[in-house]
Amino acid sequence: MNEYGDKRGVGGPLYAIQRVAALLLIVAAFFPAFNPTRIATKISDNLSLFTTAVSYSSLTSEFLRAFRMNWVSEGAFVVVYIAALVLLVGLIALAVGGCMSLGNMKMQKTGLLISLGGAIVEAVGLVLCFIAYNQVLSTTMESKIKDVGPKIPGGLYLYGVLVVIVLLGTLIILATFPKFDSNLKYEMESRYKLFLMFLPFVALAFVFCYLPLYGWRYAFFDYESGGALNADNFSGMKWFVYLFQNSATRSDMIKVMRNTMVMSGLNICTSWIPMVFAIFLCEMNNLHFRRFVQTCTTIPNFISWVLVYALALAIFASDGFINTFMQAIGLLGQDETGKNYLMDSSFTWVKMWLWGTWKGVGWSAIIYIAGISGIDRSLYEAATVDGAGRFQKMWHITLPGLLPTFFVLLLMAIAGCLSNGLDQYLVFQNAQNKETIRVLDLWVYELGIGSGSIPLSTVIGMFKSVISVVLLFGANAVSKALRGESIV
Repeated sequence: MNEYGDKRGVGGPLYAIQRVAALLLIVAAFFPAFNPTRIATKISDNLSLFTTAVSYSSLTSEFLRAFRMNWVSEGAFVVVYIAALVLLVGLIALAVGGCMSLGNMKMQKTGLLISLGGAIVEAVGLVLCFIAYNQVLSTTMESKIKDVGPKIPGGLYLYGVLVVIVLLGTLIILATFPKFDSNLKYEMESRYKLFLMFLPFVALAFVFCYLPLYGWRYAFFDYESGGALNADNFSGMKWFVYLFQNSATRSDMIKVMRNTMVMSGLNICTSWIPMVFAIFLCEMNNLHFRRFVQTCTTIPNFISWVLVYALALAIFASDGFINTFMQAIGLLGQDETGKNYLMDSSFTWVKMWLWGTWKGVGWSAIIYIAGISGIDRSLYEAATVDGAGRFQKMWHITLPGLLPTFFVLLLMAIAGCLSNGLDQYLVFQNAQNKETIRVLDLWVYELGIGSGSIPLSTVIGMFKSVISVVLLFGANAVSKALRGESIV
């Protein structure tokens, strides 16, 4: 027996099957196709179990009129909502039990007991779903049965099978669980502790980065907002062909890509500014003044682009500070209308770069400040003994020490050159500068939300993601060839 307790007898295929089934239950909670609470066809196809449990309004959004007209009882949907909450609690218990299975025998047994409780809770939730289905079926007016569409969802059967596997597997494992010293403490190997610390970030990355890829299916349908995806509106590669064959769309894409690449190019070519700013900031001897400068340059990062535009409007509008000041000193007549600099379409790319640099330079410099603090101080002491001045130490010690960090960030910026963001260009866009300020993200937003062309915007987003991945690995290959180091 080692310091974490003997693990023999608690592994094997059955334990693996039980944990895989529990994991599938947890993952299925985020996919609408496996939602066991979708007991009526009128419930949105895009509603997952997780969304149902956290948003009652999403569950009943299509039934407000039906409730008002007493076509169906709202109480049945309250039961559905309670069932979703119960199922979510059961999934949390299964997740906790699965995490504890990585510990020693005492922790494993406790985890199995928690998993058993979670499986029982899951079974209760599924029973509530079935009860809610019967309530919907019995309380719906006969003339409205087709509109409401009571049904037993396929996800209910899937969850039922997986819950039975987890329940029976847990019971068998508990029945054959070997005896261990009751005085054994709860322990877990360090590698598993580190894995569990990392797991929440993996889950967040899955939910917010990989799960949205499920929406790529809209690119293959003639989908309209509020509609459904089915065989009737399946369009295959229609929108992929349309993107390149339609002359208007092709022209817009060329202009958008020009704006995107120019603005990204400006940011990439000036990506050294935060590093130089950090170097000079750390050379300030007055600590209070240095903190003041760092605070003043970091705060703009936390100001929304809407407020930044409000500030720009107060300064550069026709009745803003600049024109008011010019009138006060006599450069403009009292009846003369000042120039609206925000409406001017000239130098749009440079102006957007200046606003972005002002907003982000302080925040971007933080990583370089951290890098400077990690440089060996003995190098500066040795350089001082050799008679090096302040600028010589900056050039020969600080700058080389920051170059690895700079190149990594530079290559990541190159890989993300198609992602300029949306907020800045959306708030600064107007009729005059529309042709030069519209970038790829803004164009996708306008197509999907503004024009309702969700399939086409999805196709463009897919191409953007694929090209970004290609650029990432291309930049990584260049880094490996030139520097001998890779970032992936």
